[in-house]
Amino acid sequence: MKSEPKICPICGAVTRLDLHRLYDDRYGYSGSFDLQACERCGHRHVPAEFKPRHLGRLYTQFYPRAQMTLDDLKPHQETGWLFAWWNGEWSAAFRWVPREVRVLDIGCGSGQTLVYHRTRGCQAFGVEADENVRELAARQGLDICVGLFDASLYLPGSFDVVTLDQVIEHTVDPLELLRGVARILKPGGTAILTTPNVTGVGARLFGRYWVHWHIPYHLQFFSPQSMRCAAEAAGLQTQKRRTVTSSEWLNYQWLHLLSYPSQGQRSAFWSPGARPCFLYCKARRLFVGLHRLFVNHLVTRVLDALGLGDNQVFILRKPVAA
Repeated sequence: MKSEPKICPICGAVTRLDLHRLYDDRYGYSGSFDLQACERCGHRHVPAEFKPRHLGRLYTQFYPRAQMTLDDLKPHQETGWLFAWWNGEWSAAFRWVPREVRVLDIGCGSGQTLVYHRTRGCQAFGVEADENVRELAARQGLDICVGLFDASLYLPGSFDVVTLDQVIEHTVDPLELLRGVARILKPGGTAILTTPNVTGVGARLFGRYWVHWHIPYHLQFFSPQSMRCAAEAAGLQTQKRRTVTSSEWLNYQWLHLLSYPSQGQRSAFWSPGARPCFLYCKARRLFVGLHRLFVNHLVTRVLDALGLGDNQVFILRKPVAA
């Protein structure tokens, strides 16, 4: 029996199979998934039918925040321009948020960004799917809604800025997410998104071992064209797109390759408590040493300058009504 064709969730075109049987190469989730590619807009996606309760369980049970304490949380600090550029710190959405605004961080994790925004005079709110952050939020006095983002919980036009830092790739329906963001932004308000760059060198060079597939937590992989298409469909204008990548990410890629596990197994690099092999321990020292010599920094800055780095930053604006 012939299967139904897979449809691009962004532009509606029929997609083709790109990579077969990808799996969780970090935390040990046992399933496998296929990656589809759209030749019209360049978008790639995993056509998985995750319900909200399944997504919540996935992050709560497999993500490593359950072991985190307040001592593990280091608040973000202001840094000088040159230092921030060399380290690729502008790859993070929170760095683009101005002072003294009302901001919602969707996918705020353990809340370090909210603490940072409060020190800069912002009214800061968060949303996080991982149940493990509930106690951490309470102990820090942070306003975090635990669960998936629901635009109906907020008044229309109630935020100056909404950030989604490595978040939109996690959603089953990115258009619905962006429409919700547009609804709660003030006219002239800004959505700041960061997401892996599926058109960069990393995805092409490392193939199925690219660190940012991160299946099944990542489900959507945007090209510049597919993000512009998604923003337009949500009623947002693409104001800016840049390739800015953390220098740490290339180091993570090498260590990810060294610790790449079998399906259903946990990675020695990504999972606390997983037992590393002797070869990984020895090789890790070499790659960490290269990183300390700024080799990854130099390569990452060159790739970003060419627009081929692993991370994209999108600034989307809600139009002011005429």
